[in-house]
Amino acid sequence: MFRFFLAVILSLCFTFFVRSQDSLYARLIIKKLTSKECYGRGYLNNGLDVAAKFITDQLKRFKAKPLFTTGYYQWFDFDVNTFPNKVDAKLNGKLLKLGNDFILNPQSGSIKGKFTLKQVDSVTYKAVDSPIPVILSLKRKLTFSVATHSLAGCEVELLNKNQYIDFKTLELNIESKVLTKYINKNICAYVEGTQSNDTCIYFTAHYDHLGGLGKKVYFPGANDNASGVSMLLNFIKYYSENPPKYKTVFVFFAGEEAGLLGSKHFVEKSGIDLKTIKFLINLDLLGTGDDGIMVTNGAVLTQQFEALTKINSQKNYVKEIRKRGKAQNSDHYWFTERGVPAFFIYTLGGIKAYHDVDDIEKTLPSTDYGDGFRRLRDFVEEL
Repeated sequence: MFRFFLAVILSLCFTFFVRSQDSLYARLIIKKLTSKECYGRGYLNNGLDVAAKFITDQLKRFKAKPLFTTGYYQWFDFDVNTFPNKVDAKLNGKLLKLGNDFILNPQSGSIKGKFTLKQVDSVTYKAVDSPIPVILSLKRKLTFSVATHSLAGCEVELLNKNQYIDFKTLELNIESKVLTKYINKNICAYVEGTQSNDTCIYFTAHYDHLGGLGKKVYFPGANDNASGVSMLLNFIKYYSENPPKYKTVFVFFAGEEAGLLGSKHFVEKSGIDLKTIKFLINLDLLGTGDDGIMVTNGAVLTQQFEALTKINSQKNYVKEIRKRGKAQNSDHYWFTERGVPAFFIYTLGGIKAYHDVDDIEKTLPSTDYGDGFRRLRDFVEEL
């Protein structure tokens, strides 16, 4: 009897250890990728390059092999609008706090001056004394993005906290700079299969985010998408000790926030025969899960979706798996357009931080993270 109880306790301890280690490793990854050193994994302060080097170091650590004969990287470039220096705004003479009170439309150009405002509608004001458009827009939430060009003029997006009654003047000191042909890189690696290296399973996630505004404010991107990157690295870590049946490829895309540019480049220029991809799983926004998960293409690939839901019901991993049809909402899209069977999976519920300064590691609940890992592991084994 004593031996039986000892075996049970050891088993429980081992299970907790494995789960806690997966969670601990994920937290270390997310904390690093959301640090100031990575500066929003964008186009200022070498943030994207710092993140790329860190990811590559993890690939080497767990002996994942470069996908290309030239190494882990697939290079490409595009133009991107940035705000490297001054991003100051005063409303009615009061200095606004960047990231909390306001952000900019990412297409905004450089501008400096004090302007008189006129109301256009309930949420829009325009400067009446500027030769180029100067707009103040009230927003229920501040949501930044990435633009590949700039326009003459500037749009300030102000969080509407209902504390502003009358808008008279807007004073701006904004410096915009378009970086022409900014060098990006997809990071591509693989783990050999024990049974087949002709047919591949793909795991993908984008590692870029929005970067920063000025010299102090950046967008950490914990849920979007340090969470997805950490899941891929966790699988590489797992497969280093538990080799998969099929050759398993891991691609960390850049340029997602600028318009799915990295995945488009991979599909068009990598030279990979896409017919060798048995299935692709694209992961983004994996940091919550209170309300379950969503599977893009689940309504299209019904057989694979049924297999996923069956595994989930048998193991009781998550309370609900929802499905939708095709959507151009992440990096799976270009593969789907070429006939590659693919799911894009993201978690639902929990915190609402998205494309803002509040998407940080400390408040990321990771509700479904451990079960999400095991659910995907079991699903791949079924494939």
